Amino acid sequence: MNASQTLAPPSRLLQWIEWRALGEVAGTLLTWPLLARAPRGDGHPVLVLPGLMTSDRSTVLLRTFLRQRGYDAHGWGQGNNFGPREGVSEAMLAQLDRLHASSGRKVSVIGWSLGGLYARMLAAQRPEAVRSVITLGSPIGGHPHATNAWRLYEFVSGKSAADTQEWATYSATPSAPTTSIWSRTDGIVAWRNSVQAPGKQAENIEVYASHMGIGANATVLYALADRLAQPEGGWRPFEPPSALQAVYPPKKVESQSTVLQGRA
Repeated sequence: MNASQTLAPPSRLLQWIEWRALGEVAGTLLTWPLLARAPRGDGHPVLVLPGLMTSDRSTVLLRTFLRQRGYDAHGWGQGNNFGPREGVSEAMLAQLDRLHASSGRKVSVIGWSLGGLYARMLAAQRPEAVRSVITLGSPIGGHPHATNAWRLYEFVSGKSAADTQEWATYSATPSAPTTSIWSRTDGIVAWRNSVQAPGKQAENIEVYASHMGIGANATVLYALADRLAQPEGGWRPFEPPSALQAVYPPKKVESQSTVLQGRA
């Protein structure tokens, strides 16, 4: 058995302090005038995909912020996310195709938790239509049982969380620029599951956030604005401005092999 198969889900303590997500929302609303200084975009379409058991209601704050930054932000429009049931993938691909065709531009895709796996799948299957992929607390690596939501996933989706073929489909590495935003204090997904192998167009951004609040966290919203504002074909790794460096965790000098071997 390899290390990724023995990775444990987050502790009970981390699960309990997920309630701090309410404070993250309040903090973001309080700092909304400051977020108005975040980089503005070029108007390209952005598709935002919710996490397990949630709907577009969970991403209203995120999409409102993106629209104010100048983006054409869209929810997924499929109600609650009960996993990749029959027709879900096809509907997402059809929506991506519509946005790409109607705008004449590539689409950036943001996915929260399970939505991040969908985002990577869309980019892998429609590379010509996807400009960038950003995942928020998504279990993109390791073993699918290293979350506190796998039993719920199996119950509502009717699928096995350990289905390796399904897992490979939804965790495929995109060719588009890809950013994984994650937190060491994630109470749902083991944080090492959210760390991707770095590359020419692949990066990881650590934040201080809960799993349930990561999509409404002010530092995450700023990072999203920064990532989306990059010119197409001009991708560079994230570097917060000096005035904001204190609100992001310092970058750890950890090799990817250490992360993959130490998933816990």
